[in-house]
Amino acid sequence: MSRSLYRLFSCLLWLSVPVAALRLFTVWHQLPARLATHFDLASRPNGWMQPNAFLIFILVSTATTAGISTYVMIRASQPDLAAWTLLGFFYVVTGILYGATDGIVNYNLYGHGVHVLPYLVAGFGSLFVVLVVYVGTRRGPQLPAEELIADEVHGSRLWALVMALPIVLMAGLAVSAPNLVVRLVLGVPMLLLLMAVIMAWSGFHYIFSNSGLEIRTLGFRLRTIPASQIRDYAVDSWGPAGGYGIRGVGKTRAYVWGKKGVRIHLWDGEVFLGHREPERLVHDLDAVMSFAH
Repeated sequence: MSRSLYRLFSCLLWLSVPVAALRLFTVWHQLPARLATHFDLASRPNGWMQPNAFLIFILVSTATTAGISTYVMIRASQPDLAAWTLLGFFYVVTGILYGATDGIVNYNLYGHGVHVLPYLVAGFGSLFVVLVVYVGTRRGPQLPAEELIADEVHGSRLWALVMALPIVLMAGLAVSAPNLVVRLVLGVPMLLLLMAVIMAWSGFHYIFSNSGLEIRTLGFRLRTIPASQIRDYAVDSWGPAGGYGIRGVGKTRAYVWGKKGVRIHLWDGEVFLGHREPERLVHDLDAVMSFAH
């Protein structure tokens, strides 16, 4: 699908901000001074906010979702399946926010029950789909068994420890949480962070052979790059604004836990490989390309 269509659907997400505001403003003078805004699985309220605070929360949440979508759209020159799946996830999040807003208004005005479980299933289910598609796409063909040139490892024990701290804090909150909903809400990001900690500790494995390059983590093949797809490569830097771990949408991907690495330009995109000694990766790539000519 074209980038113009992807841009259109990304921009349409910004309509969620005035739509959410309109839903509240149409009944603003009927709202009680204290809104029930949080519910357990039995639809019992267990959290309250003032209308002004709730309005700000909803507007900031919807604007943040639309802003992230815009950021992804800018970086995706040619959106692939992963980029479209991520955009779909943003629409699910936006739908959940509007559905929750509507449900909260109806509960506080008319006493209608707010069913939390469908929102949890929709949110966590769509997030799982995004992760599966993102990791599973653009893996490339399996390279034939060839003579091994080098096996480089790039990880970060520091980032693993940094990401482990929020897990400890959220685990403490989950233990003391008053209901199952809060535990579920905390449990999913805890699981994702734990996976990131293990991945950062173990690192990315760059396996160079006569036929190309294979990128793995935790024994899973993330990407293969045949030597014939490599156009050029050079030592380059990585800014913190780009984030760490597995990054990129469209025809770009980055596997990075630090500020240094090698940028590989392919005939149909580019890949950034993080490493403390990027010159070693250049040397390994030189060896790979010597067999390709």
